[in-house]
Amino acid sequence: MTKLEIRALGEDLDESAELAEKLRAIKPAAPTDSKISIKPLLGTWVNCNRKTRGIVRIEFSERSGSLVVNVFGACHPSPCNWGKVPGTPYAESVVANEAIAFSGFYDHGFAECIVTGHLDFGTLVVESFTKFKDGSGRSNYYSRAYLCKSK
Repeated sequence: MTKLEIRALGEDLDESAELAEKLRAIKPAAPTDSKISIKPLLGTWVNCNRKTRGIVRIEFSERSGSLVVNVFGACHPSPCNWGKVPGTPYAESVVANEAIAFSGFYDHGFAECIVTGHLDFGTLVVESFTKFKDGSGRSNYYSRAYLCKSK
C-alpha cells in the first residue's frame, strides 16, 4: 500500500469515527404508547334482526385495561350466555389508537368458535367461524350478523 492510499484510508476511518460519534449522540425518541382505546366497542350490541337464530347480543367490557367479550346466542326462552373471554382489539392502522374491530375465541367443548367483528358506519358487523369437534358429522360453518348499539 502506498503512503497516499494509507492516508486516504486514514481519512475515511476518521470520517467514519466522526459519523459514529454523531449517531451515538442522537437520543432515541420516546416509545409511543401503542395501547388501543377500546371505548368505541364498549357496551351492549344487539342483533338488528330480532328474529335471528344466531348471535343475539354481544357485551363488551373492560377488565384491567383489556377487552372482554361476552356473546349470547339464540336460545329459548332466553339467550344462551357463551361466557366472557379475552378479546383482542384492532385499530385501523399501525399508527391509529382506537379500536374498530375485535376478535375472540370460544371453546365450548363440542365446538370451537372464532368471533370477529368490525365497526361499519355505526353498525357492528360480526362474523363467526364454528368448527365442530364432537364427531357429530355436522359441517363447520360461517355466519354473519349485524349488531346495533343498545342505548
